[in-house]
Amino acid sequence: MEKNIQQVFSPRRQRIFWVALSILLQAGLIVVTLGFFSQYFGWVYLVCVAISVLVSLYISTKKTKLAYKVAWIIPILLVPVVGGIMYIFLGGGRRPHYQKTETTRAFRRHLNPGLDNMDFLGYGADAMQQAYYLQHSGLFPAYLGTETRYFSTGEDFFPVMLEELEKAQSYIFLEYFIISESTMWWEILNVLESKVQEGVDVRVIYDGVGSAAVLPKNYPEYLRGLGIQCQVFRPFVPVLSIHQNNRDHRKLCVIDGVTGFVGGLNLGDEYVNRIKRFGYWKDNALRLRGEAAWTLSVLFLTMWDNITKGRTDFSLFRPKNVPPAALASGLVLPYADTPLTEDTLCADLFLQMITKAKRYLYLTTPYLSVDETILSALTTAAKTGVDVRVMVPHIPDKKQVFAVTQSNYPLLLEAGVRVYEFTPGFIHSKTVVADDLYASVGSCNMDYRSLYLQFENGVWLCGDPAVVAVRDDFLEAQRHCQEIALSDCESLSFFTKLKQSTYRLFSPLF
Repeated sequence: MEKNIQQVFSPRRQRIFWVALSILLQAGLIVVTLGFFSQYFGWVYLVCVAISVLVSLYISTKKTKLAYKVAWIIPILLVPVVGGIMYIFLGGGRRPHYQKTETTRAFRRHLNPGLDNMDFLGYGADAMQQAYYLQHSGLFPAYLGTETRYFSTGEDFFPVMLEELEKAQSYIFLEYFIISESTMWWEILNVLESKVQEGVDVRVIYDGVGSAAVLPKNYPEYLRGLGIQCQVFRPFVPVLSIHQNNRDHRKLCVIDGVTGFVGGLNLGDEYVNRIKRFGYWKDNALRLRGEAAWTLSVLFLTMWDNITKGRTDFSLFRPKNVPPAALASGLVLPYADTPLTEDTLCADLFLQMITKAKRYLYLTTPYLSVDETILSALTTAAKTGVDVRVMVPHIPDKKQVFAVTQSNYPLLLEAGVRVYEFTPGFIHSKTVVADDLYASVGSCNMDYRSLYLQFENGVWLCGDPAVVAVRDDFLEAQRHCQEIALSDCESLSFFTKLKQSTYRLFSPLF
């Protein structure tokens, strides 16, 4: 009993309580202000309606997805006072405080395109076009001299990560959406402390919202006291603001610019199944060893400069000698996405992978809350004979998003897409693999927030052994899945279908 009371009144829970209370007070202030003007309700309402119409017209002309426009326009027109105010504070989408010019300059200066079209020809025209897009639209080069290793579970990944951290000689960079005080993090922290004592430059970035409930507010000061440099990406403040939508959802670790890790894993005990939250937690990671790891260093340093408003000398971190990769045999291309209107790199890459698949396409995601473009691509691919399979959790972490995921089942199943729910628990992996030729492993979910509102990262692979490993991981997990039939969807009650449809309509706002 005493332990439960301590958990309820823990400092972190108190912090969440005060943040929630602050936001409620702001919302209450808005309501009180509106009530103050209630005597002029007729005129105020007419003005609000006029403003709402203008705002709706403005939204309709924005360069963003139709689903996002509709999700905002409906509440704005139905409830012009509340809807319009909420859009002012929370709408607008993809315009974060981000040093786009400086980042682009850094990419051009430090990520040299080492391959040309002739290097891609052996993998076919479709693969060449995907690599060309990533290299020219995102400025991310492809590499041939990088060895990869795919991890199908967090339990397999974590000991290898600790082993690689122990080998660091120059620097360790960690950038994660969530870092929680947990046995997993404490083991990492012990290694980081020892490496600091050896003179290794250790830097950590975590997201201010993602880690708000699992780290103390003063945690950066604690890490700095250990000699670890730490920055929080956009610390969460209890203020209604559009910029709270744009989060750093990336997951990357890079060591000496030679070894790197990406994937779906954050740093907390549930990701390595030391605690149970939603049954068995299925996740993944990919290790890079070789030239491609340098791109991860550049991604980290540009984010570091974005937060600190500094100008890092990247040349100090460029590895002077990269050991030859023993098992490299394909193209390895790390990439990243930003929440800017002109950058929809993850969505565009996934769309290309779906439309260019010839034999099969297997997709794993914790959330399937996508716009009509990707849904249409999946259904069209299935209708043309491609073996399209989608795997999602059976035990969800967000019931509203899971309802949206389930609302997409009928459309997919009618087109011939096979849908699987991972029955042991929650699947957090984010992978796309096609034709035994190319695959993507990273942090980007198949939902509006990841595709259009957050900073994400991943690795595109072509002709690499890890591609087959991703495929085999999907097929092994499929053995532990329940395949969804169209009859399962048709047997749902009217109210369940109505709930799913309503959530789906407003899913871009989740």
